[in-house]
Amino acid sequence: MNLILITKKASGPSSIHISQPRVVLLLLVIFVIIPALAMVAGFQVGKVQTRNHLLPSDWEEVMTRSRDEVAQATQKAHEDVSALAVKLAQLQAQAVRLNALGQRLVEVADLDSAEFDFSQPPAQGGPQNDSILAQQIDPEDLVHSLDDLATELNDREQKMRVLESYFMNQNLQQTTVPAGRPIKRGWISSFFGMRTDPFNGRREYHKGVDLAGKEGSDIIAVAAGIVTWSGDRYGYGNMVEINHGNGYITRYGHCKEVLVKAGDSVTKGQVIAHMGSTGRSTGPHVHFEVHKNGRVVNPLNFLRAAR
Repeated sequence: MNLILITKKASGPSSIHISQPRVVLLLLVIFVIIPALAMVAGFQVGKVQTRNHLLPSDWEEVMTRSRDEVAQATQKAHEDVSALAVKLAQLQAQAVRLNALGQRLVEVADLDSAEFDFSQPPAQGGPQNDSILAQQIDPEDLVHSLDDLATELNDREQKMRVLESYFMNQNLQQTTVPAGRPIKRGWISSFFGMRTDPFNGRREYHKGVDLAGKEGSDIIAVAAGIVTWSGDRYGYGNMVEINHGNGYITRYGHCKEVLVKAGDSVTKGQVIAHMGSTGRSTGPHVHFEVHKNGRVVNPLNFLRAAR
């Protein structure tokens, strides 16, 4: 076989003689061996890429991470439900105290207990939804419970406002406005406003007036009202809180012994506790606070307004 070669540099065509076996070998290399090698190389490259990107261990890692995230989300949901259940229990406890206070007010005012019945839930109703099975508490159940509790509290609030108006309309103004001293003997040991804190030495705001005296001496109510707190309270020690209506509330802190309970009706000058040094206190005294419409006011004005 002769191959004719034509080049620019050569003056004329030249030829190369190739024998028939060499021709066969050349064709075999071009059309068989080279494509075969290319296929093998491509298969190896694809195999390496598959091994680098689709290894079973990678999928296992992804699945494990996903399962962990689901488990964490589930745990967080359970924690949220538990916290919501605790809050619901606290609100229900407050509702119980409010009901006791309301019932006591009805008795003091000698009103119709059937009209102001704090022992029964507010009247409400509706058809039962058969698709809801209360087998165990879930977030939706807790939300419904909170809605029911909110309805009950709104009902109680309306009744309490009516009762408060009743008391105000019974010419009780003179006995329900705080006036006078909460002790019979003693002296003012700390005034209302900014002072040096006796425990840390820093300048801090004092919300009341401290009146020191003999341990065990009487603490008296400065006005008539209903006891809304009786017992230990953070910072105050044993404390009595009285709601006098018309926006007035008084507090008596650090008591040695409390003689009244929540829901009790008290009169002006009644002994409600004995002086002590419970809670955050350096010695026997009573911490006396006056609140008007939710804001702390200076009790000194009421101490001087004795009637």
